[in-house]
Amino acid sequence: MSPLFAQRLSAVVESDRLADVVRVLLALGGVLLWCAIHGPRTAAIPALLGAIACALAETDDAWRGRLRGLAVTLGCFAVAAIVVRWLIATPWLFALALPAGAFGLVMLGAISGRYATIAAATLILSVYTMIDTDTAGTSGMNWAGTVHLLGGAAWYGVLSLLWSVLAPQRALRLSLARVFQALAAQLEIKAALFEPVHDLDRHALNVTLAQRNARTVEAMNEARTALLDRMGRRQPRGRMAQRLRLYFTAQDIHERISSAHYPYDALADALFHSDILFRFGRLLRLQAQACRQRADEIRRTLPLGSLALPHAALDDVRAAIAHHGEPRDSSIEEALAGLLRNTERLQAALETESDGVREVDYTLQNPDPPTMRDAWRRVQVQATPRSMRFRHAVRLAAGMLAGYALLLAVHPNHGYWILLTTLFVCQPGYGATRRRLIQRVGGTLAGLLAGWALLHLLPGGDWRLPVIVLSGAAFFAFRHKRYTLATASITLFVLLCFDQTGAGYTAIGPRLVDTLMGAAIAALALHFVLPDWHARRLEDLLADSLAADAIYLRRIAHQYVRGKVDDLAYRVARRDAHNAHAALAGSVTEMLAEPVHSRERGEVALRLVTVSQSVLAHLSTLGSHREALPAGVDAESTLADVEALAAHFSRLAAAARSHGVVAPCAGAAWVTELDEHASTRTGLVRLLALQCALLARDADRFAALVTEL
Repeated sequence: MSPLFAQRLSAVVESDRLADVVRVLLALGGVLLWCAIHGPRTAAIPALLGAIACALAETDDAWRGRLRGLAVTLGCFAVAAIVVRWLIATPWLFALALPAGAFGLVMLGAISGRYATIAAATLILSVYTMIDTDTAGTSGMNWAGTVHLLGGAAWYGVLSLLWSVLAPQRALRLSLARVFQALAAQLEIKAALFEPVHDLDRHALNVTLAQRNARTVEAMNEARTALLDRMGRRQPRGRMAQRLRLYFTAQDIHERISSAHYPYDALADALFHSDILFRFGRLLRLQAQACRQRADEIRRTLPLGSLALPHAALDDVRAAIAHHGEPRDSSIEEALAGLLRNTERLQAALETESDGVREVDYTLQNPDPPTMRDAWRRVQVQATPRSMRFRHAVRLAAGMLAGYALLLAVHPNHGYWILLTTLFVCQPGYGATRRRLIQRVGGTLAGLLAGWALLHLLPGGDWRLPVIVLSGAAFFAFRHKRYTLATASITLFVLLCFDQTGAGYTAIGPRLVDTLMGAAIAALALHFVLPDWHARRLEDLLADSLAADAIYLRRIAHQYVRGKVDDLAYRVARRDAHNAHAALAGSVTEMLAEPVHSRERGEVALRLVTVSQSVLAHLSTLGSHREALPAGVDAESTLADVEALAAHFSRLAAAARSHGVVAPCAGAAWVTELDEHASTRTGLVRLLALQCALLARDADRFAALVTEL
């Protein structure tokens, strides 16, 4: 076996999508085998569609959570299939129930991510029930198709449950590996900021860094959910405790990566004739490689041995700083000392697999509602036209109603593909809907052409059965990263399923027309039914990030009083701040693809992302160096400055939410005063005062941008 082939085979085996593909292969193959041996062949289509729908409802839970999720999924599927079978023969009644069901299911997704996934799959199964009723040519009161749909879903659910029992830790391992992969990618972008050259576009790099940070935050949220599901209320032990420590280590590394001790442009100017920043950049790139090695160890279940850490590169940085001597600017000196301490501790965290905290609070915040009342309260909070979920629910309901009306007007007996396309294409945002529309149309066309070629060139027979299984599995292999290929695969899957009932050729033309009509309905609904443009949500997201910054800053200040303790309150505040900044960066990225924002507003939004990243970086710097301040007047005065700064961030948040105007932080006088504090103090108090001065400048930039918006 060649090394290249072995490497690619290893990548496939260790892929996080492999388990999904294998389960789908077993489920679809089992359905076809059962129908070929025991049951009628006509039962294959609804059973296959039921298995696909149940696979779409699946979440990466441990077997207890997956069992509860399976029970809820099958219950929702049964209610949806029965209602569709019961009402489909009465068009006017069905036209009332369809948008109501779509709206209700989208709103129920506000409870948690698990319920959102189940609700989306229930909508898909409802349309599959319509397609099965249409394909079989039966009346709405014939319940055989419903039984077969639910049987296929239950069969996949049983396979999924057995898989989770036999491989309970696989999803957790892969999620932790993705966290370290994301940290490595963020470290590499961070290293690029250390190039001491004048023509470097650091604004663009900061925007890219904000996007990378959003991916890291997403990966860490997924890992936390996986840990919570497998830990429950038990005290972690053995391997679970080790993986929890790895998660806390990743949190500590993330905070250190996110930090910035001084503006990079100023560092580049001050150290232009030195190689210190080059050496820092090289050190960060080597530490990124160590993060990738850690991810590989976790993914392949290798012993967490010694990493190839760049000790020599770290020694080179120390030597370069010592050789450079003391810079004329004391702020530069303090920034270099802080950078060195931060990279040393980052490397120590990689080496010891510990976050270096004296006290460890193993508590994780559970995102699921504890009671039914809390779950219902989450839905009520989202039941407002200001909510993105509510607007999407109304938009999808209107699109489904319009699709059903068009179906009745054009071809009432074979038009349910219109509804399926509308359901898949209609996404919460403009950019996502536009991408999904293009991918859906292109993938459908490719799948229909491939199906026509197979049906035309190859003789009839059971050769289609393995192709059906493989195309269904290919959909799950590609659906997250290559949606066009996924759509082509599922289109080929459905086309060959139709061919089992003799409707293969006749389905090609109508399916393409139905796809175009469904995509057009989704696009029109996005533009005219409560359009949810990201450009109009910018102030609210900015307010959320500023409010989260204020809470994070207060929690950091508390740590400088009592000492470094990664308790639950601190970790929640840190995560909320990162989540809010990630949401702001993601919204700006989506906004730039929308046609309704002006060029000036787009430029302001990009500057907001840069300032937002700078604020988060300075907050992370304060978080990275947490320890109790020595008692004294300077420490008390500095902590008072921190509290005043947090209060100003809260006022900025209120102004952004109300579209008001906020005065700067007492103008340049207060910033000058903070600079004087930093120059007259020493040690940790000096670092805190210096970061406060930098945050005050960023707050003034925020105030100007809020006013400009």
